[in-house]
Amino acid sequence: MATYHLNIESNVLKVRFGKPTNGDQVIKDAVVGLEKMVVLGGLSGGKFLKIDGPASVDGLASVAVYLIAHNISQLYAALAIFDSKIDRPGYKTLIIAVSQIPAYKTGKLIETDEPHKNKPIINVVLCGHSQSGKLCLREGSKQAIFSIEGAPYPDMITACPNGENAWFSDSVRRDYNLATLLKDEYKAKFTPEFAQKAATWVWCASTLLNIIDISRKITQENRVIMPEGTHAVILAGDRGKDEVALWGDFWRDWNTPIIANLDSDYHGKDNKIVTKSPLFTGTFNYLALSEHISSRPMVQVLLGLV
Repeated sequence: MATYHLNIESNVLKVRFGKPTNGDQVIKDAVVGLEKMVVLGGLSGGKFLKIDGPASVDGLASVAVYLIAHNISQLYAALAIFDSKIDRPGYKTLIIAVSQIPAYKTGKLIETDEPHKNKPIINVVLCGHSQSGKLCLREGSKQAIFSIEGAPYPDMITACPNGENAWFSDSVRRDYNLATLLKDEYKAKFTPEFAQKAATWVWCASTLLNIIDISRKITQENRVIMPEGTHAVILAGDRGKDEVALWGDFWRDWNTPIIANLDSDYHGKDNKIVTKSPLFTGTFNYLALSEHISSRPMVQVLLGLV
């Protein structure tokens, strides 16, 4: 099974991820698949081509799609790329990323009438204190979803300015020092302006499944961001157990169902499921970015709840 898939439908190039792997392999598979399509005549060129698939403003998805756009830019007069974070809810919006003709101005948004959803959008919010393992759980959940045939692409929304954007998980496995340096450079204060921007990302998210990482504290900024959350997951280690009740009150204020209340014990020996219903509870051990946790039963049960 390839790590990246491409197929052409009329003037739309459909792209999606396959089996989970490292980013460099995804890019290699994307290039091989693209070259094969060109050789076989699937991409014969023309006036306008849409590229439809996961391509947010950061992360591996955007790298793959913009690499494709660069490689075929000489075949088409204009290329438009879908980006879920600027979408109208329910409809696809594309950005003109490459243009050689006045009719299509670079940066212009094309709002289509194509419905983007036939199911309710799921916004799963991960909350918990710093160093509870949220980023590891987020990455493990994403990789587990990739391995499910027919599952929707999970869009990752980093709704806090901590520098741990979509690129960070893969980078830290390869070069911890560089990843940490970049994180520190990108880290910023949680301002009302950022909160409003993040709220717009969540409100406009039109992919069927979105995993949203919010800041570790209950703040007014989080109250701006969270009205669109449909499910909440609380992850707390020893340092954050006193905050669990506060997070519970926070989500009850929004009538948002809490589907999981999980402990994180970094030095523990067991991944233990305590209850599955009506609330999923249990304990994760050793939530570290160096670990691939997608196959752990705890992650599989969590995914089954959404």
